[in-house]
Amino acid sequence: MSEYIDLAFNLPLGGSFTYLAPARQCAVGCRVVAPFGRRSLAGFVVGQRRHPPRVLVDPDAIKPITRIIDAEPLFDERYLDLARWVAKLYLCSLGEALAAMLPGGRRDSELPALPAEELVDSAALDLSDEQIEAVQAIDSAAGGLFYLYGLTGSGKTEVFLQAAERIVQRGDGVIYLVPEIALTHQLAESVQARFGPVTAVLHSRLTPSQRLKEWKRIRRGEALVVVGARSAVFAPLPRLGMIVLDEEHEGSYKSSSTPRYHARQIAMKRCADQQARLVMGSATPSVEAWRLMQQQRIRRLTLSRRLAGGSMPVIEVVDLKAVNSTLSRELTAAIERTHRNGHQTILFLNRRGFAYLFFCRSCGYTMRCARCSVSLTFHQGRNAMVCHYCGYRTRPVAVCPDCGSLDVGYAGFGTEKVEEDVRRRFPALKIARIDADSVRKRGLLEQALSEFRSGAIDILLGTQMVAKGLNFPGVRLVGIIHADTGLALPDFRAAERTFSLIVQVAGRAGRFSPDGHVIVQTLRPGHDAIRRAAAGDMEGFYEAEMKVREQLAFPPFSRIIRLVLRGRSRGRVEEAAQSLAVSLRPRIASGAEVLGPAECPLGVISGNHRYQVICRLNAFDAGHAAVRDVLKRFTPPPGVYVEIDVDPVHLL
Repeated sequence: MSEYIDLAFNLPLGGSFTYLAPARQCAVGCRVVAPFGRRSLAGFVVGQRRHPPRVLVDPDAIKPITRIIDAEPLFDERYLDLARWVAKLYLCSLGEALAAMLPGGRRDSELPALPAEELVDSAALDLSDEQIEAVQAIDSAAGGLFYLYGLTGSGKTEVFLQAAERIVQRGDGVIYLVPEIALTHQLAESVQARFGPVTAVLHSRLTPSQRLKEWKRIRRGEALVVVGARSAVFAPLPRLGMIVLDEEHEGSYKSSSTPRYHARQIAMKRCADQQARLVMGSATPSVEAWRLMQQQRIRRLTLSRRLAGGSMPVIEVVDLKAVNSTLSRELTAAIERTHRNGHQTILFLNRRGFAYLFFCRSCGYTMRCARCSVSLTFHQGRNAMVCHYCGYRTRPVAVCPDCGSLDVGYAGFGTEKVEEDVRRRFPALKIARIDADSVRKRGLLEQALSEFRSGAIDILLGTQMVAKGLNFPGVRLVGIIHADTGLALPDFRAAERTFSLIVQVAGRAGRFSPDGHVIVQTLRPGHDAIRRAAAGDMEGFYEAEMKVREQLAFPPFSRIIRLVLRGRSRGRVEEAAQSLAVSLRPRIASGAEVLGPAECPLGVISGNHRYQVICRLNAFDAGHAAVRDVLKRFTPPPGVYVEIDVDPVHLL
């Protein structure tokens, strides 16, 4: 005996598709394999029906499914409602939303347990008066939004954990989100030591089968505390009591693929629906969160002093205009002094590779990616010129490919070059570099961080990985090699990102002692973001930044929907973008505007030309509905694709 089921596929197609399935074997929430055109695809069961849809001309043409993947559902009706909300907000199909929310494994697989020697002593610590007040405020609330705003090293993690303990004691679940997988591993050790077997871990470095096994544990109620990166916000806890969004300001909480969701937005929705608490935290809140705190839509809880004997470090700004090397005289002397006293150093540069520009002094030629509108970066370790956007690589050359001149050279520097300079100047010190090139293999990142934490490494050099919540007792010195690399980007968040990075990286110094020291090297010492970060002037920066945003009508004083059209043919892409903008303008209400079309700042990536149309909306619901209606009717020419980004974190 058979029944009819409705399936949603991970395809950009609206609606669901009806199939025949064995009766009572395919509940809503299961996955099955079904024929779709000439292919067989995995689909999600999103409905059951006794009779075929009335719109079908020939019910006998309904095809049967070919295989059942799941014996038990992966989600329920409430979760399906969340998926529908995600699809509606982020303008994608229901199947695309479910594919992003659910694990991809077909069979369970064991998750390696943390070795006993790696488990840290994570007994609850004594709290300060401010921490006690914060825990009590969170615990006594029946849901709501909170922001734990405090200095780096002020004890935010302990507040999160002790609030979580109270939630778990009542039988409710907690999702604890961190922006980086490296932090997931570090936090998972602490959480597992404190909460034991009711802990689950979800992040992208697990195999699909391992993720599926953890997912089922969570759904069955066997795990009450879920630790993970962005996608863990979808963990199917039966009784959600709290979501923690640590380092709320981080851009990595925003997905870069369809649906381009933001974990903060998902967390707000889930907590509102289930009367749970959302507790965000950072020393550098996003400008959007700061605005919500000003409006008292988020309750602000402040931690105003460092714990564990630490105090805020002394920050020294060094002007690089007269410096001809990666390390200034001041930073070199500080490294020598720090290690003479038996302490450790972190060096930060948000650019990997050895040099980021090959050029000819005779004709002005620069070596650019054959498939992207960016220059190639020289990687000495791989002896290759590499594109950081599409992965294209070619051999370095000694003569100009255009004019044959030998008068060629490299400009700029990345972490490889800094590592070479540091090793040359400090041959006796042990140095580790962590960036996307040096820690590609699984386990290398965790190994490097563990060795640095133990004191086996003297200097840790890295990109953004070293800026995100890592806690090392031996660090007294932090050197920011080039603080203004992000300020040149044509993006309205450039100043905010620069300010946040400086404050966060500086916060790694002196967390357990009063003698922390930070040296900020920059070509723009007078820039507002750098000047206020060095002075610790948080309120002043946010006040000034919000004035600029308000004058320019950028978020949080508007909301943006960004439509990027891409394809191999520049002419087709430009024409399609123009057509889309023309269709949008009469539908967007007064008080909003359609900007563009214009070529994206990164105009070509992987051989695809990119144009963008930006819808800047004051009344979001009406503008969003208008964009949705236009996109439903818009058919791009063959070979042109539309990327939809609601509330983008950048405009590159």
